[in-house]
Amino acid sequence: MLRLYIVFILLVSFLNANDKVEVYATTMDTKDNVVEAKGDVVVIYQDYHLNASRAIYDRNTGELELFDNIRATQGDSIKLLGSYAKLNILKKERTFKPFYMLEQKSNVWLSGSESFAKDAEVEVASGVMSGCNPNDPLWKMEFTSSDYNTDTMWLNLYNTRIYIYDIPVFYTPYFGYSLDTTRRTGLLPPMVGFSENEGLYYEQALFIAEYNWWDLELTPQIRTNRGFGMYSTFRFVDTSSSRGSLTTGYFKEKNDYYLKNLLANDKHYGFNFNYKNSDFLNEWLDMSLDGQSGIYIDIHNMNDVEYINLSTNDITKNATSTQLLSRINLFYNTDNNYIGAYFKHYKNLTLDSNKRTLQNLPAIQYHRYLDTLLDNHILYSLDIKSNNYYREVGKSAIQTDINLPITLQTSIFDEYINISYKSNIYAQQTSFKGDEEVITTDKYSSGFFARNYHTFSLSSQQARAFDEITHVIDIGTLYTVGGTETRSGYYQEQKDYCSIAENKSKAICEFYNISDIEENLQFYFSQYIYDSLGEQIIYHRLAQSFSYEDVNGGAGELENELDFRVVDGINFYNNMFYNYDENAFSKVFNRLSYNNNNNFTLSVSHMYKDTFLQATQNTNYLTSSINYRYDKHYSYSFRYRYDFETSEKKSFEIGFLYQKRCWDFGLTYLENNRPILSQNGISNSIYERYIYLTIRLKPIMSSTGKMSGFSFRLPDTSEGN
Repeated sequence: MLRLYIVFILLVSFLNANDKVEVYATTMDTKDNVVEAKGDVVVIYQDYHLNASRAIYDRNTGELELFDNIRATQGDSIKLLGSYAKLNILKKERTFKPFYMLEQKSNVWLSGSESFAKDAEVEVASGVMSGCNPNDPLWKMEFTSSDYNTDTMWLNLYNTRIYIYDIPVFYTPYFGYSLDTTRRTGLLPPMVGFSENEGLYYEQALFIAEYNWWDLELTPQIRTNRGFGMYSTFRFVDTSSSRGSLTTGYFKEKNDYYLKNLLANDKHYGFNFNYKNSDFLNEWLDMSLDGQSGIYIDIHNMNDVEYINLSTNDITKNATSTQLLSRINLFYNTDNNYIGAYFKHYKNLTLDSNKRTLQNLPAIQYHRYLDTLLDNHILYSLDIKSNNYYREVGKSAIQTDINLPITLQTSIFDEYINISYKSNIYAQQTSFKGDEEVITTDKYSSGFFARNYHTFSLSSQQARAFDEITHVIDIGTLYTVGGTETRSGYYQEQKDYCSIAENKSKAICEFYNISDIEENLQFYFSQYIYDSLGEQIIYHRLAQSFSYEDVNGGAGELENELDFRVVDGINFYNNMFYNYDENAFSKVFNRLSYNNNNNFTLSVSHMYKDTFLQATQNTNYLTSSINYRYDKHYSYSFRYRYDFETSEKKSFEIGFLYQKRCWDFGLTYLENNRPILSQNGISNSIYERYIYLTIRLKPIMSSTGKMSGFSFRLPDTSEGN
């Protein structure tokens, strides 16, 4: 027997040179290849660093046993505690009794009666898991068994009961969760709700992420009184400069619900494809162009608007329009030139067929950026755009526009006054194709239009600095007068008819977008006031124009725009137009906002717009929102939108959120007016009322991800719905 009373180091090596155990202790006893260490025992094995009161190591079996006050660290993030531990060095097995693990990066702890580990796999007997204070956790998950992989950091719990303040609230036979932020395959938090009309709502998403460059989210849902469906989203990253996604969905209505609610369709389906690439020419065609190229694709299709509304149980994300726009944009851009191609496809969900809907497939554009001549005294640019307007039934056209502005500018009186003259050269050519659905006497002769008109300007910009502020003034006038023009074909034949405002909506005029150049004089005045830090306090602009035409001449509308930072955090914005002929404002927009370092934010805005036409409905709309963070735990929110013209509440929301380190709890009441498509093809609306109960068990439920909780839809009591 050898007894050492000094710090002793024991190094044990096996056939694998990397498999070694280092034991540090105050005293050690050795007998028959069995080493007993006592007093501040430290064991280092692979990425484990263990402390214990006593340890026994058997060289013959390769077993290392530790006793009392065991503290273990694995890597830089996992801490383990226990009263007894056994490490079998030969078999690479580890046992802890009892078992306690803290994963520091995610701040999740797990406690069990016993654990057994081999290589990266750790099995834990019955125990508890939580992200809260271990002494008195606000929430916890009790399980009968679990397993954890230290390499992938994926935790599986079986026969799990979720408790909040020792009250059981949910049971699931299986729960899987990643203790790091790596994308992994697994179940996402469910969404649950109840509606008197639709019954119990349950949505459970499955996230599949087997490769780094793509993932797939499958989201089946059931509404017990209404039907069932499935939505899916496939996301991918094909290059370092591109990414895309494909979303598809299908929902089948129950026959009783379909007939009772007079829906247009008993099946709702559609898709959306989105793709962006910021260097597609070089990547796809193996080119080495110096300029920037890009492609943007956003394609939608669905049979009705309910496809969008059924994709989520969050009424704040419901569709508000029955119009669809699909787009494909391509461009190549250099310092001097820009070339683009744009495809636009429109679909009206209220129509049985969109064969008569005018599409723009495609529009081709070339733009020459602003350039100068003669020491910057001459400026010019060029823009050419050709639109292919197409539809299956009815007239189509190819319409090309050319814009060539040439500006001559200089300054006088030691640069106090700037003067300029601009010659605006504009031309448009239209070629028609296709046949009218109903033969009329309207003439669709291909035609050409060109004009040259002139703009003279006089302006001055002055700035003066004071002790605390800087004042900048920009004042000027613009005089525009028509020049020469030439017309042929369509532009000559329809000039008088399509120039009348009441005829703009007629079929023959839908391609006529030429407006007369009115001789007019415009005055503008703008001023800026900045504080000593260079931040804007006031922006103010006034603009007034006068027309010298015999018809519709006189003073145009007076525009006033003001952006005023009243004090730090309080801002007022106003934009209004005054019509002298009507002695009334044609447009008034006001917004008052307050921001107290994001602890309290308030915004109230009102829009009023009057076209002074009896056939057109005015706009009279109020929007407001309040967000108040009382302290680090409590926050409150309020939203309200009201249409004064129709005396209709568009939406209402009020709620609160209680946040702790390890959980969030919120309650929100919402009302929303959402559109539906009825059997007669008319777009109608339903006024919905919901109560949302939000519960997030952090960190297993992210505060930036989908809302996890329960929603209850109240019965609709609004008249006519």
